[in-house]
Amino acid sequence: MVSTYVSYLSVARNLSASLSSVASQATVSRDSDYYKENIDKVTTVDEFMGDYKLYSYAMKAYGLEDMTYAKAFMKKVLESDLSDSSSFANTLSDSRYAEFAAAFKFGGETKTAQSDVQRDNLLDAYEESFDTEADDITDETDYFEENISSITSVDDFLSSSRLKNYALTAFGLSTEYTSSSFLKQVLTSDLDDADSFVNQLGDDVYVSLAKAFNFNEDGSTDGDVMSEDQISLVTSGYAVASSTIASTETGEAYDTYFAGEIGNITSVDQLMSDDKLVGYLRIAYGLSDDESDSYISAALKSADIAEAIGLSDLHAAFNFDEDGALADGDTAQTSDQTATTTAAFDENYEVLVANTSTEDATDNYTTRIASVTSIDDFLVSNADDDDDDNDDLPELWEMALRAYDIDPDSVSRSEVRKILESDPTDSKSYVNSLNDDRFVAFRKAFNFDDNGDVTVPLQAMSESVVDDYAAYYKQNKIRYLEGDELTEATDAANDEITYFREQMATITTASEFLADDRLVSFALEAKGLDPDDVTSDELKKMFSSDLDDEDSYVNKLDDSRFAELVGSFNFDQDGNISADPTGTVQQRGDVLETIDSYVRLTLEDDQGDSNTGVRLALYFERKAPEISNAYDILGDSALFEFFTTTFNLSSYVSNMDVEKQAEMVNNFIDMEDLSDPDKVDDLIQRFTAMYDMANGTGTTSSALSILTGSSTISADTLLAVAQLKSS
Repeated sequence: MVSTYVSYLSVARNLSASLSSVASQATVSRDSDYYKENIDKVTTVDEFMGDYKLYSYAMKAYGLEDMTYAKAFMKKVLESDLSDSSSFANTLSDSRYAEFAAAFKFGGETKTAQSDVQRDNLLDAYEESFDTEADDITDETDYFEENISSITSVDDFLSSSRLKNYALTAFGLSTEYTSSSFLKQVLTSDLDDADSFVNQLGDDVYVSLAKAFNFNEDGSTDGDVMSEDQISLVTSGYAVASSTIASTETGEAYDTYFAGEIGNITSVDQLMSDDKLVGYLRIAYGLSDDESDSYISAALKSADIAEAIGLSDLHAAFNFDEDGALADGDTAQTSDQTATTTAAFDENYEVLVANTSTEDATDNYTTRIASVTSIDDFLVSNADDDDDDNDDLPELWEMALRAYDIDPDSVSRSEVRKILESDPTDSKSYVNSLNDDRFVAFRKAFNFDDNGDVTVPLQAMSESVVDDYAAYYKQNKIRYLEGDELTEATDAANDEITYFREQMATITTASEFLADDRLVSFALEAKGLDPDDVTSDELKKMFSSDLDDEDSYVNKLDDSRFAELVGSFNFDQDGNISADPTGTVQQRGDVLETIDSYVRLTLEDDQGDSNTGVRLALYFERKAPEISNAYDILGDSALFEFFTTTFNLSSYVSNMDVEKQAEMVNNFIDMEDLSDPDKVDDLIQRFTAMYDMANGTGTTSSALSILTGSSTISADTLLAVAQLKSS
């Protein structure tokens, strides 16, 4: 009679061919095709369990065939929240139930306006934008101060777009629509001639711009193109115009600008034409943005109106008459009035600086975005929501636009809606018609469908699958470890998990994924595959394979885990993200894993019909790399039978205290050996020999009988030994 080990080897050494043979069996092939074609049609646990062919197929695939009848029990398993350690599936000692529940996503993928990664990336970019803004202001100012002295003519100045745009920004003028020829006429005008070009424009802003430079009418200069005071005025104006958040530096720039300009003001209209001066007065005298400029204008002109609207201090700080003009010999402010206004500004601005932390804004964003279910929700103003404490904070869409370097004032809410409703993958969509990568990036940061409702995040790997891979990776990295080694390995695994989560949310093509060795290694190790055993060229072939073609490269590989890996990603055959697999009860990778498991279980069952020992040997060979501790063996009846047979132990050991049983298992097996194929094979050889001896199959040598003993060890003896060992 052929020994159990020889029978085992005949299957194990030709496992791929053995599995292919089973998969091609008519009933297996038919049932697998039915499962593949119909699993994505069910949406609820009841629908799944109501289709007996689907349900029984899956139950067998996960080794739970004997529990197929227990539908009420299995329904509780499938409805368990696996993130909750106290949920039903997680409290069961047999890990197969939790594995079964993890293979299905009956709640569907979570529909959300933003995934955690999308939100965190956006908020990180939002916070970084302020540092970037400050650095940009410093860089541009340094460039202006270092290069303006080299300018010798107006043409020189206008030919330097960087210097020109700096000056235009400082005075609140458009850098896009202000032509150089127009500027040349402004800058070369005779300011003392009422009929000169700039004076005829009737716009005090252009007059202030012309005063900031020393160009002659022919465009030349007689000395420095700007004095130190003129440079100070322009640089402070630029800082104020470019800053979008209160800071000590911006406050100082505000003071410098106000001190430099207020002496040139001769009328209320002129003052009101300068947005920076108006902004300064708003802060100094406690006016909100909701209060009209007309309040300031009226208060400056009339003491009675100023008193009526509570702005008497503002009126008293200036010397305008009721027509908004100055009497002969008067200035807009005396030095004492300027000092009073500056002191009021500095006091109020310090409060603004103290409140410029983005923490409140980001906290509000995090809270509100979590409850957003549509674009309509996203576009609700803070003032119109249920929170009365966030009215002064930036709006959600303003923060989002800023995060992608888009000026919120340049985009209306209706445009934001059109962008968020459009499909970034459609080259003809509205967002792509803008021909601006910033808007595409902004759109991809949110998950809205074309009806404006939230949908499942479209990622290279669905979030639930990322969760699964994170769990598998961590299990594989910390298996067998204890103490400091366990702590270090856990920390390292958590770092890799964080990286994987963050990067997978940004990956858009298979090529991008394969170009990141860190991501590739993570995914392979999560599947129990060694990254050193596969080349980048082989991986490229796998990811370009058609999973539906049995003859494709990846489907022809001996190890089916590679096909499962490819199926875990939401890539189409061209390597681009496809929405098709997203949100189904089972992702493609899980479907393939279920089918592969079904075929493997069928192979083991078929072998068990002829020789139960072969089935147990194949089962142990499959499960060994997943065994982390003695309780994994004790909780699995097949593994327990393998163990007791291998070491010639009485089945009555199960009557011992479970801790003593675990101690006994550890005395016989070094768990780390189970990750070594050679040592696993040694155990299988021992098992098959003991199985043959116990069951009268094959041949048993006298030497083996002497070595292992001819009878099983009693439970009492084992208990006594365990007690002696622990004392």
